[in-house]
Amino acid sequence: MSLSRQDVEKVSLLARLRLQSDELDQMTTQLVEIVSYVDQLSELDTANVPPMAHAVEMANVFADDVARPSCDREAMLANAPKRDDECYRVPAVLGD
Repeated sequence: MSLSRQDVEKVSLLARLRLQSDELDQMTTQLVEIVSYVDQLSELDTANVPPMAHAVEMANVFADDVARPSCDREAMLANAPKRDDECYRVPAVLGD
């Protein structure tokens, strides 16, 4: 597949890029090289390669949720400029 300057102009329009004439020429050359590289990749035999989302097998490594004691509420609220019995007090943002 080959790209023309008109193809690159259309893509730049869709991407909302304002390219000058010399930039369009440069972009056309670069995109033709990229597409030719992708064409080379399409020549590879992938019949025995299973579809995958990642090149390496990935697994989640989340830690188990374990309940444990939290910080002491009184200690956490000790330096608060305004507070009530259990929370920080802050100015209203959305009104009353």
